[in-house]
Amino acid sequence: MPAKETNMIKNEGKVKGWIIAISVIVPVVVAILIFMPSKLDLGVEWVYFLPHLNAVINSAATVALIAGLIFIKSGNIPYHRASMTVAFGLGAIFLVSYIIYHSSAESTSFGGEGTIRSVYYFFLLTHIVFAAVALLPILFAYYYGYTDQREKHRKVVKFAYPIWLYVTVTGVIVYLMISPYYVH
Repeated sequence: MPAKETNMIKNEGKVKGWIIAISVIVPVVVAILIFMPSKLDLGVEWVYFLPHLNAVINSAATVALIAGLIFIKSGNIPYHRASMTVAFGLGAIFLVSYIIYHSSAESTSFGGEGTIRSVYYFFLLTHIVFAAVALLPILFAYYYGYTDQREKHRKVVKFAYPIWLYVTVTGVIVYLMISPYYVH
């Protein structure tokens, strides 16, 4: 095991503390930015492109997650690590883009009626709940994978992977359902 990974394991208590702190702080900051009374004025219109970009990022993350699963099932650990690192990186880019958009633009209301409205809100609410809790197991799974703690990694991934995959897929579904109602 490389020295960097060995040092991380020695400091595992600190790393776990950071993972827990980040997993609490990020959803709180996102909620504050979404529900703040007045949005930030960035003085630019480009933020209205971000939901479209976010859907592309979520789609790419879904592909990376599925590729990661295929690679690990076939025993190709280097490609699995690469795929999961791509998914992790895309998730980070998505989060920054999502925060920028929701801190500067009003939320779009869904305009559908009838059954489709219920379907939309089911996907939206389950997406939000799972997205809020996904970060903790994802960070632990990534950390255990990065430090080659395979048994711990496998245990966390049983929860992290399906939640993460659900969040990326439903993010795209929610986008496709609400996109006709975007003003910009």
